[in-house]
Amino acid sequence: MPKESRKPPFITKDSSSTTTTTSSTSFTPTSPFLWIIPAIAFGLFISKLFPSPSAGCNFGPEYNSTQLYKIQKSSEGDSIYKIAVVTDLDQQSKLETKKNTWISYFKTGDLKISKDLTKATIHWQSDKETIVLSSQISAGGRGMELSDLAVFDGNLISCDDRIGLVYKIENGFKDVIPWIFLTDGPGNVTKGLKAEWMTIKDNHLWVGGLGKEWTTTDGVFVNYHPMYVKRIGHNGDIQHIDWIENFKKIRKAIGIEWPGYMIHEAVQWSEIHKKWFFMPRRASHEPYTEATDEFAGTDLLLIADENFNHIEVKHIGSKGTGYRGFAAFSFVPESSDNLIAAIKSEEKDGIPVASYLTVFRLSDGHILLDEEPLKGAHKFEGIAFI
Repeated sequence: MPKESRKPPFITKDSSSTTTTTSSTSFTPTSPFLWIIPAIAFGLFISKLFPSPSAGCNFGPEYNSTQLYKIQKSSEGDSIYKIAVVTDLDQQSKLETKKNTWISYFKTGDLKISKDLTKATIHWQSDKETIVLSSQISAGGRGMELSDLAVFDGNLISCDDRIGLVYKIENGFKDVIPWIFLTDGPGNVTKGLKAEWMTIKDNHLWVGGLGKEWTTTDGVFVNYHPMYVKRIGHNGDIQHIDWIENFKKIRKAIGIEWPGYMIHEAVQWSEIHKKWFFMPRRASHEPYTEATDEFAGTDLLLIADENFNHIEVKHIGSKGTGYRGFAAFSFVPESSDNLIAAIKSEEKDGIPVASYLTVFRLSDGHILLDEEPLKGAHKFEGIAFI
């Protein structure tokens, strides 16, 4: 609301007056000095109520940078972390025993990393301790196909790649609470984002999709919607950002041009390195087809500077038959972002076969844990330290 302009009256000396004061200076009620302090106080009050747009207009609490993890130490000096993983069950997420209910499995384990950073082991909780997350929200008869985990604003969150919903996982990681809905592409469509990955940069949540052109099952171009990313403030404000050229630069780093493609499900920003890290799920120099895509898995780690002007290519572990591809990864806390824990998942004929955990050193590619299978024929697609 505009403020009324109020100017204090100016005091002019009366030339006819010869009266002077010698002991002190007195101010009349119309003195301009009496207006200064109240005006400043009023201005500060208004600035608190109505922050400048350039300051962000962030009404509500400040960003909560609290992390959820705690590092334990063994008697040998090894570091022990609790990690969480979550499933994307695709069509199998619909619960047959309860009407209009879709589920995802939330599992935790203890990851132990040796003091000399040369090896790692994982001990998963028992099946009976696995938490079943459930929701009655769906789109087209599908839901709760959770694709990643992240700690943002002090909360553990996940995203549904079928609906476009971002959930907060609360109450001892037993309940999913809908937070925001992300629309596809530039944000002017009704279809939800096929959200595949999440990361934190500058106290904002970044959510992205496949990072390739949307095509038919035979590779015919439809649109660029999966090549937009979302930048989300902790109060829920959403920006839709065109990353088409960035994704093209990433795949071009290994010589892929359209109609070749690269599919992303594992992307992280490193505040320490000030770089973007990509571990592609699949990549091919040939046009996309459902028949050939299943064995286009990669062993790639691509590292880009903030503006995508320089991209480094690394190979991690073995590509094998190509059925396995990276589904998620996270930097190990307090490792100077030199240790990475990653999940690979495997599908055949569209059916999840298995998922695997691997841990490696970024500096030299040394493998601390080499594709350790997770129990159960499930597709785990998220990992976080809690």
